[in-house]
Amino acid sequence: MKKTALNIEHIKLKAKLVPFAGYQMPIMYDKINNEYQAVRNSSAVFDVSHMGQIKIIGDDAEKFIQKLTINNIQNIKPFEAQYSAMCNLEGGFIDDLILFKFSTNEYIVIVNASNKAKVLEWINLYKNQFNINLYDMNDDYSLIAVQGPQSRNILQKICSHKIDIKFYHLMNTQLLKKDVILSRTGYTGELGFEILAKHDVIIEIWNYLLKNKVSPAGLAVRDILRLEMKYCLYGNDIDDSINPFEAGLSWILDLDKKEFLGKNKLLEIKSNKLTKKLCGFIMCEKAIPRKGYAIYSNDQKIGVVTSGNHSPKLSKGIGLGYINLGYHKIGAIISIEIRNKLVNAQIVKTPFINQTSLFD
Repeated sequence: MKKTALNIEHIKLKAKLVPFAGYQMPIMYDKINNEYQAVRNSSAVFDVSHMGQIKIIGDDAEKFIQKLTINNIQNIKPFEAQYSAMCNLEGGFIDDLILFKFSTNEYIVIVNASNKAKVLEWINLYKNQFNINLYDMNDDYSLIAVQGPQSRNILQKICSHKIDIKFYHLMNTQLLKKDVILSRTGYTGELGFEILAKHDVIIEIWNYLLKNKVSPAGLAVRDILRLEMKYCLYGNDIDDSINPFEAGLSWILDLDKKEFLGKNKLLEIKSNKLTKKLCGFIMCEKAIPRKGYAIYSNDQKIGVVTSGNHSPKLSKGIGLGYINLGYHKIGAIISIEIRNKLVNAQIVKTPFINQTSLFD
């Protein structure tokens, strides 16, 4: 079981630690609702060092990224980030990911922890065709996410530069006079920043934040926060059998881009009629949907739940699921099979919540 550089800090805080993607990770420190309120109303910090951090550098770095990912890296400038994905030759997701662009010759790819080995295996199949070098940054670097409406104000107090970067932009700067990469990204739907730096620097920043009343937050509340925003979770809402059209992620797909892996199959999928779509729904009664629960319309099974939880903001159960086309209209009443009982829910427009601090 791997441990992040912050593991001893989690133990000191008496966090509940669980195995996750090969790492021992904190699922919660306090009551989940307290961690939730901290993110939505003030600020909290997450250890996300388990996420795969891969640096790609070299004269062909841009060409290589273009071949392996479905978005168009040429659409962003240096010191911008991009949400993208790698797809297999059948158009299914190998992983969804974040790209940090520093120049046409230097990128950092942030991938899901559970998919890092698979992504590296896919990269290694094609890297010899290009003049690039790969560096596994996890050995030397940690990653934390400071999220919430007060996150900018808190970090500004220890930052060497004015923090005025826009959403999905990044900067090289110093926090506590130590070198970091600061990106305005996150997985919560609130104003937030992710900090990538050497292990000892991250430990120092983490302890400073906790001493200054920033709440530590774990994986459990992170899952609730991302679900309220309809941010997909790999292994639940997307996997190697799901394509971007079904998942509602065609907006990160650039089919006008020159050849890339999976393009031919994705063009074929686009020309055919889809059979299902990822939809959001709110329970009409007091109940919580969970992954794998069947979705019905009358007595006919029409889909399956991929993610579900209780929304503290809405005080209702919410979920995502793939629903057969024809039954997926917003406002439609469906039923979720929970413990052998059909419980009504309504398909709604997502995200489930609005008016967050995300673009403040």
